[in-house]
Amino acid sequence: MKGTRRISALALAAALGTGAVGAGPGAGPARPGAALAVRDAAGWVTWWRRAHAPVRWDGAAPLSERVSWRAGSDGVEWGELELRGASEAWRTRVVVARIDSRRIALSLETAFAAGRDWTVRDAGGGVAVALGAGQFRGPLPWGWVVHRGRELLAPGSGPLAGAVVVDSSGAVRLVPPDGVAAERARGLAREAFQSYPVLLQDGAVPAPLREPGRGVDLDHRDARLALGTLPDGRLVVALTRFDALGPMLGRFPFGLTSPEMAAVMGALGCREALLLDGGISGQLLLRDAPGTARVWPGIRRVPLGLVGRPIAASGGGR
Repeated sequence: MKGTRRISALALAAALGTGAVGAGPGAGPARPGAALAVRDAAGWVTWWRRAHAPVRWDGAAPLSERVSWRAGSDGVEWGELELRGASEAWRTRVVVARIDSRRIALSLETAFAAGRDWTVRDAGGGVAVALGAGQFRGPLPWGWVVHRGRELLAPGSGPLAGAVVVDSSGAVRLVPPDGVAAERARGLAREAFQSYPVLLQDGAVPAPLREPGRGVDLDHRDARLALGTLPDGRLVVALTRFDALGPMLGRFPFGLTSPEMAAVMGALGCREALLLDGGISGQLLLRDAPGTARVWPGIRRVPLGLVGRPIAASGGGR
């Protein structure tokens, strides 16, 4: 698969007349994972370099400050960024949403439990935001799944396998890998799912995302989907798209490395962040203020989704 993707990337680059992946207009020499730049009104600004990547993000949010935030449904705002990286990431668009869980009720769509699969286009008209949840292995989600207080799948184990938990109050927390067993034992999760790898934990980038040979391929590039939390409790969802040849090719599984996605989430202000299943599964729906659904579809249907509905629309209750 990786070899096929590399050949496809080279073919795309040749079609664009670039001569080499990563050498698009203004990109300069390609050095895998060397740096990330963001486009603003003044041009391209480099904000992250792999050789000097921060071990911990201190709350500065250089990307969040460059998003032109737009109103979505009540409790949701969203925007987009243009990034420039190396190799397949030489043109990458990031769609970002910030979600207030005090105004948006989050729940799972457990299609797998009924022997079905799901996409964000299946989300109903009252849904403000929808995305694929967790990681997938064939027809089932990987790891822990709780829906409406009932455990459907037991936790999986892994050094960077964290969990997203919605409690009975509607508050959302990202639970670190060493906290999943205790969270399960408490039995207070109303909705929960597991995913990996953890990208940020209390602002810190885990060692396996900084040091080679610790179980994470630090150079693998793919389309990415991640979920994080801000210090004020809001959620951040970020989806990357290949941005060289228009929306129809945006679903190609080209994009950032895991360390680069950790940097994106840190630069959006997140303290905690978790990677979800991207690649051809990555998908997102956002409803704008007038109620129009904006959809970034995936290629593959998935067994588990996460949806958010405005609390006021359901009578103000949780």
